[in-house]
This record gives sequence, C-alpha cells and structure tokens, in this order.
Amino acid sequence: MQDHEEWESYGVSQSSTESRPDPHNPHPESSGIFPRESSAHNTHHSVHSDKLTYFRDGRRKIDYVLVCEYSPLGSRSLSSSSHGSTSEKKQVKYENWRSTFMSNLVRAGLHMEKEVIQTVNKKCVSFTKIHAPWPVLCQYAEELNMRAPLQANVNPVLNWSEKLLKSLRIPNLMAQNVPNKPPDYFKGPFKRSKIHKYVGSDNTDTFFSNAERIRIVYEIVSTGVYGEKKKGEVGVDRLVEEGVFLSAFPLHDGSYHVPKDYSDPLNARQVLYEYWARWGRWYKYQPLSHIREYFGEKIAIYFAWLGFYTGWLLPAAIVGLLVFLYGVATMNTNQVAHEICTIGESITMCPLCDKELGCGYWKLSDICGYAKISYLFDHPGTVFYAVFVSFWAVTFLEYWKRKSASLAHYWDVMGFKDEMERPRPEFAARAPFQKINPVTGVNEPSFPKSLRKTRIVAGMGLVFLMISLVFIFILAVIIYRVLVSIPLFQNSALRSFASTVASVSGAVVNLFLIMTMSILYEKLALRLTSWGKSCKNNK
Repeated sequence: MQDHEEWESYGVSQSSTESRPDPHNPHPESSGIFPRESSAHNTHHSVHSDKLTYFRDGRRKIDYVLVCEYSPLGSRSLSSSSHGSTSEKKQVKYENWRSTFMSNLVRAGLHMEKEVIQTVNKKCVSFTKIHAPWPVLCQYAEELNMRAPLQANVNPVLNWSEKLLKSLRIPNLMAQNVPNKPPDYFKGPFKRSKIHKYVGSDNTDTFFSNAERIRIVYEIVSTGVYGEKKKGEVGVDRLVEEGVFLSAFPLHDGSYHVPKDYSDPLNARQVLYEYWARWGRWYKYQPLSHIREYFGEKIAIYFAWLGFYTGWLLPAAIVGLLVFLYGVATMNTNQVAHEICTIGESITMCPLCDKELGCGYWKLSDICGYAKISYLFDHPGTVFYAVFVSFWAVTFLEYWKRKSASLAHYWDVMGFKDEMERPRPEFAARAPFQKINPVTGVNEPSFPKSLRKTRIVAGMGLVFLMISLVFIFILAVIIYRVLVSIPLFQNSALRSFASTVASVSGAVVNLFLIMTMSILYEKLALRLTSWGKSCKNNK
C-alpha cells in the first residue's frame, strides 16, 4: 500500500467519528500536511459561518466529495498478505486504484480532507472532501478558456411584459424583489498574466462562482489517472462505474431551509428555494440570473425555455377555451345533432354485429348524446383553431430563437462550443485497445469494427421486434374497443354512450401501454447503447 501512504503525505487530513484508528491511516493527525497557499492569498480568507460546506478550518470550501466503503479488518489482512480469495484480490486492486487516483489528484494541486464513519455492519465509509486552491483554479480556468469579468454592465434586462406594464403604469404582479442578485459583467478570456485587470480578483474566495469551481474540479477528477492510461483507466466516472467509489458529487450551498430567527444573509440555495422552487411562486418571474449563477448556463437555458414556453401557451389556451365555449354555445343549433335527436326516432339502424352476439336493430336517436359531445370537438371553430395553432407554433419558434440568442449574448456564451465529450466509462472499461481519433487527434478506447457491426445488426433486429410489438398493441386496442362496444350497444340505456365509453377506455388502455413501453424503451436503449459499443453518450 505504498501509493496510499504517498498521497496521505501529500496533504490529506483525516478525522473519524469513531475512537478507533482508521486502518487506512493509523496516524490520522500526522497526515494533516497541506500544500498551503501563499500569504497573499490567505489574507482574503475568512472563517465562514456555514461550516458544513467547508473544511474543518472553516476557510477552504468543499468543491467535490468522493465516497468509498471498505472493511477495516479486511483491509488489515489484505495489506499483510498477497494471497486470498477473488473478492479479496478485487479489494486490493480497488485500494491500489484509489490510492493512485488520490495521489495524482494531490499532485494536480488539490487539497483533501477525509471523514470516516463506521456503519452498522462494521464497515467504514470514507468521505474525501476536495478543495481547489487559488493557483489550481487559475491554471485550469485558463486551460479551459473560461471567461472572467472585465466591467460591470449597468443596463438591466427586462421582460417584454415587464416593459409593457411599466410603460402603461400597471402594477406588475409577476415581479418580485429577489435578494442577492448576481451582478452582470462584460467578460473576456481568463489569463493569469492579466489577473489584476479582472473585477473582483482581489478576493480569491468569491472570484470564481461555485459552478465554475465545480467545473474545474470535475475536469481534474475526470482526467485523473488511476491505472494504465492505455487501457482507459482514467477518470472518476469509471471508478464509480467499477464500484471503486460509491459516489462522487459536489455539494449544495448549505441548507435550503430558512429558520424563523435567521438573521444572516441567505445563501444561494435558500434564495432559490424561497423565491423560485415554491408553489406560491408559480406566477412570478423566474430568477434566471440566480439559477445561472448556481447551476450554470445549461440548466438556466432549460428553465428559460420552460418559462418562455409556458408563457406562450397562455394565448393558445385562451383561444382554445374560446373555441370550446363557441362549440357549447352553438351546440343546440347544430343541424346534424338536431336531426339525429329528433328525426332519428323514426329511423331504424341495422345491427352492428350478428344476432347471435346479441345485437339488434336500434334507433338513430340512441346516439343523440354522442352526436352533441362530438360537435364540441368537431365544429367550424376547430378548423380555425388548427390554423391558429400552426401559425402560433411557427411564431413561437422564431421568437424563441430571438430569446435564446438574447440570453446567449447576455450570458456571454454566444460563441460557446460544447467541450469534447469523453468516452463513456462502460465503453472504456470493455474496450480491448486504443486508437487515435482522426477528428480530434486524441487517443481513445476502441472496439474492432467487425464486432461492432455484428452487435449493431443484432440491435437493429431487436428494434424491429419492438416496432412489431407496437403494431400488435395497436391491433389489440382496436379489438378491445370492439369487444367493449358490443355489450354496451346491447344495453338500450347505455347505447348512446357506447362509442364514447369504448373510445375513452381504449385511450386509457393505450396510454397505459405507451407509458409501460416508454419505460421499457429507456432501459432497452441504455442496454443497446452499452452492448452496441457506442463510444459517446450523444451517439
């Protein structure tokens, strides 16, 4: 376990909730040696009140957490013996991977602190807290071409409805005064040589947002090597997939709950909970600036689209309601329904099935109720609504393009391109060799084309089988509607509603089948993606 001792001496501080020593580190206090920042950087640190998201010193923020589980007694026996069962050898391999991975993270400049607890089943769960110091943040911010604030933008961005109501001097019930609004800046590419020109560079604690810190740390742990690089033994995602770590995640900014006697300023999570993630705020403007600051641009643009789409559904819903009310108002004037309900009493209709099945002759007036209900959804107003929705959809798409471009410019991500996606951990774990990607020039795990083609063909056969299953379900729903409508038509009291009941119940059955198949499709797609040897998730 030499590698494990090495990364401990590089700067991992440990503590345990148990009095017994941790088998991975018999002297936890002796390993508390950290690569410190320069005194110039330390002058900006202050002890924070919310210690749950900081190291024990209350100064260094926890940017990422790695969780693993091990057996104390097993660890001692494994370290003293090179022989054992298959599970013991697997544990030794996992421990070597963990120690090598941790050593490489410390060499990359990350600070670590370990907390160990003992579970009911006598196993130890280790939580390794990771902190990225200022020099590491600056180095990777420049490598990732992140953008830094140059000058404050004092021009507020208003919604069109906010502008309209303000110009008409009408009180805006949708507006809300959200505290701690993130300032807006004009930004430029981050350069360490120009650090003094950026706004807020004198405070190393707050210069990088939590989302930016998490992005940098995730970049480091995603590229950290724990085994043979040629075999793709790289990154925390594969370690979690292999079971070396139970989980790997960043932390929220403390608790979202706000006590009644709380006097400190709200953290970002509390602000979002109080002014956004509550049922009572459904009619309020979304605090997109706060969402972007906390979750990043990708999540913020999703909720921007969701709010924009919901707002645009309002005119479509109003027009649809007016069309429906028009149908209700003119239902008694419909000539077809009127004749079915009046003259239909003297018109005898042929049986819908054989006499042996119980079907007999019936009056046209028996479907009077069905004719009136059908008119509500099939009258001249619905034709107008169909045309309206077509124009509404085109207009919505064009205005969303305008809105998204405006947000991209406002958030300074107009020319942003997605980062190069890494191979999936499952793919990298099973790939027999590596080859250079002709597009990116990066050495990536690869499978033989012959094996991949064989599995793709087999996967296509399975897809066609699922398509056939869909057609079988459609035919089954049609047969179900026929079987349900026959006994209803035999009952004179239910005859007028037979078609409606059959259609509605058939739709419910169809919905159930669709929901069931969607769950099956999702699981099948994941299995086919892994089995078909797709390198990237977006493929």
